[in-house]
Order: sequence, then C-alpha cells, then structure tokens
Amino acid sequence: MRRCLTLLMLPALLGLTACAPAASTAAPTTGCGPTTAVVTDVDIEPIGADPGSTLPATVTSADGSSVTVTDASRILPVNLYGSIAEIVFSLGLGDRVIGRDTSTTFPAADDLPVVTPAGHDLSTEAILRLNPTVVLADDSIGPPEVLAQLRRAGIPVVLVDDEQSLAAIGRNIRTIAAALGVPEAGELLVTRVESDIAAARRVAPPGVAPLRIAFLYVRGTAGVYLIGGKGAGSDEMIRAIGATDAGTEIGLSHFRPLTSEGLINAAPDVILVMTEGLESVKGVDGLLSLPGVAQTPAGQHRRIVDMDDGLLLTFGARTGRAIRALADAVYGSCA
Repeated sequence: MRRCLTLLMLPALLGLTACAPAASTAAPTTGCGPTTAVVTDVDIEPIGADPGSTLPATVTSADGSSVTVTDASRILPVNLYGSIAEIVFSLGLGDRVIGRDTSTTFPAADDLPVVTPAGHDLSTEAILRLNPTVVLADDSIGPPEVLAQLRRAGIPVVLVDDEQSLAAIGRNIRTIAAALGVPEAGELLVTRVESDIAAARRVAPPGVAPLRIAFLYVRGTAGVYLIGGKGAGSDEMIRAIGATDAGTEIGLSHFRPLTSEGLINAAPDVILVMTEGLESVKGVDGLLSLPGVAQTPAGQHRRIVDMDDGLLLTFGARTGRAIRALADAVYGSCA
C-alpha cells in the first residue's frame, strides 16, 4: 500500500498513550478462534451486456482537469486497490479492458497483461504498447510522471477520487460511467451496490454491544507493521458490520506504526488482517509474537480474522459481498 509505506519515512510517530478503554461487554471471545472471511463468488457480475457508449463525454478529473473521452473501445483501469477495474467490468465493459494492475485479481481479468511490473508502479512502455484510448486511475497509483506522459501522448487520463469509503463507491461509479459514456448503466450499478451493502449491514446480530476490532496491516517480509485508524478504509468495513474500530477509538487516523502500548490500549476483541499479511508473519502464532498482540483480548483468545487482500479494502462493486463475508466470519465463528 503506497499510503502505508510512506508512513515509514516519517519520524517515530505518536506515543499512542491514550488511556486504556474499559473492558468490552461485547459478544464473548471464547470458542471463536482464528477464522478466514470467505467470499464464495469472487468473480464479477456485470449489470448487463455492453450498453454501448455515447461519446464524446467530458468529465472533470479528480485533479481538476477537464478531460474529453472520444473513444472508449480500449480501456485501461488501474489503481492500488483493483476497484476501478472491478467497476468497469461490472458496468458490462469487460471486453473492452486491455490491461490490469497487480491488484486486479478477479478471474475475468486473469489473462490481461499487467502494466505494473514493479509492484504498483505504472510502466509507460507497457501501457503505450497496449494502445489505450482512455486510462482510468487515481492518486493511489503512479508515479505521476507516467500519467503526465500519457496525457502528453494524447491519451485521455481520468482520475477518480481515491477516498477509501463506502460513500465514495457510488461517486466513483458515476464518474467512471460518465467518462465511458454509459451513465445509465452507472445508475443501475449504483443502485445494486448500495442495495448489496445495505443488506450486508443487516447481518450484525442485534442487541449485542459492538465488538472492538483492530485492523493490522502487516508485511513480515518487509518489516511493515501498522495499525489502522480513522480514514484507513478498514474502519469503514469494521463499522459496516456493526463493530467499533479500535484504532479510531484511541485517536488514530489512517495508518500508524504498531506499538505494544498502542495495541494494548486499543484492547481489541478481534484482530483483522489481510490473508497475505498473515502468511507473511507465518500465521497466527507469528502474529501473536508481534508487540502487544498476545496481551489483547483478541490475542488471548486467538480471535484473528483474515480476509483476501483483493477484497477487504477494495471498495468496488463487490463490497457488499465483502461486508457480508466479514460479518459471517466475525459473528458466525464462535461456538
């Protein structure tokens, strides 16, 4: 995650000395244990057949530029999360997509050439070889010089908002649909996504005090250990299942370095991680060896929930499915 890694260049952040919260009265943690949140159907369900584009279309890019798209026959959707490609495929335009980023991992895109050969950095040469007629991206991917080069080459580049939130999904769908000349399909997709999310929110059991959940972004191979707070995106998913984001509760924002004191103060009932992150620290036992983890209620009861990297923080058209899977894992895993 580009946002996460930039935090490592800052001076030692925050003592995280907030007072420890009172003991949780949420659902019991015993009898739960480690669980994987699983979305059984990971592929894209288009809203319908390719609706055809009404072009030219002029939209305002997230960087303030006015961009006119005259041809949407060869679309390149790229960002750090895979959400833009997910939206384009869900609009019924998958057959027009000519390449992908490393985060676009759903089956329908498997055979597309990758234009981010170095992690999440775009390759100008790889993109130009594909001859796109429009590029859709956001500030989570770059470097900015590549996007500027593409514009100088005459390729329309539309940037969408990179805010990681449930509210931003509908806005991004509308921006992408408008740029591609399919606004009606965009409205249909917004309606479906919002309905899916609303249904998923109802999975949380009523009458139970909210669980405290801490999201940890861990990459053991790179020595990256962070905790999420307000605005990290993980807080949105945690609140969507009726739980409390433990990082936000102790005053954290976005991602901050993980410290023993900070995590113990956060006192999570559940710890949420990405599946690849859990694997990178050698599983649950490796996670419990990180500072403070074993001293939390979640660590004491081994209540660890992991979820696929390509779904947990994507905030695309499959977000309703992701919320439902997370809720099932958190609330359905206890004896």
